[in-house]
Amino acid sequence: MTTNAQLHSITPFFIVANLKESLAFYTDALGFSVRVAVPEPEPFFALIYRDDVELSLKEIGPEVPPQPNHRRHEWARWDASVFTEEPDALAEEFSQKTGLRTELANTDDGLRGFEVEDPNGYVLFFGRPLTAADG
Repeated sequence: MTTNAQLHSITPFFIVANLKESLAFYTDALGFSVRVAVPEPEPFFALIYRDDVELSLKEIGPEVPPQPNHRRHEWARWDASVFTEEPDALAEEFSQKTGLRTELANTDDGLRGFEVEDPNGYVLFFGRPLTAADG
């Protein structure tokens, strides 16, 4: 039996070195909010969100460090790709709060966007497919 169930989102799961530092970056620099941070009073897991985008962050300990894709495979430069219809406005917002890993540009992959690197080395691409208006 087949189903026509639709998928609506995906939540990347990042192992982080320091949950408190990671939460500060995502909330202060990227405008995310904390949905869950457990257990109290010293959480090691959090679910954060901005609009329809969610990320899971977990601090395990020094024996299990973060492993961003580009550190394992130079050619695998992103850990997550976040679709936005307005990469120009988002790049302006983020550049006022944190440095961009790459400037806003039209890429060889047919995308318009930019990269941000978090304190753990994870690289997030924010962008969309190129349109005729992008030239």
